[in-house]
Amino acid sequence: MWLIVGLGNPGRRYAKTRHNIGFMVADDLAERYGIELRTKELYVAGKGSIEGNNIVLVEPLIFMNRSGLAVRDAMRRHGVEAGNLIVIHDDIDMETGKLKIRKKGSSGGHKGIESIIQETGTKEFIRVKIGVGREEGVLVEDYVLGKFRKEEIPALKEAIISAASAVVMIIQDGVDKAMNTFN
Repeated sequence: MWLIVGLGNPGRRYAKTRHNIGFMVADDLAERYGIELRTKELYVAGKGSIEGNNIVLVEPLIFMNRSGLAVRDAMRRHGVEAGNLIVIHDDIDMETGKLKIRKKGSSGGHKGIESIIQETGTKEFIRVKIGVGREEGVLVEDYVLGKFRKEEIPALKEAIISAASAVVMIIQDGVDKAMNTFN
């Protein structure tokens, strides 16, 4: 069983913001594989299969900086170990649309990843990071909660498709092959 978590903030206000790119990828996977997402207490989730592998797709319903609570609950509820956890999230230190997969590591200052590490007690989970860029003179919090500019949309759409494909490859062929292909 794999647990795939797309990070973002709940609510319409944040729906198309940079911080919610994890939700966008999770939605793409749900649509591709016919997975219906239903509301649980701390998250929306759906069980399904990706290329013959059982998965649970999760989008936390609590704010990013507390998303570890939802991830911990989903891991316990579905009996998933950290090695089978894939977290999809934004990264301001990469240009918009760039993709990077990591096997494990620190939070890199990302509050959602920091919360997951704190709540699960491990850094040993896979991350699919999607670049959202950074703008000089704009506070990080304001920037990530802002919407993508019109000229960024083509790169955004391509990144969502690539990130979803990377998740599929991780599950099907292993993280090393996915890293060699997408990094």
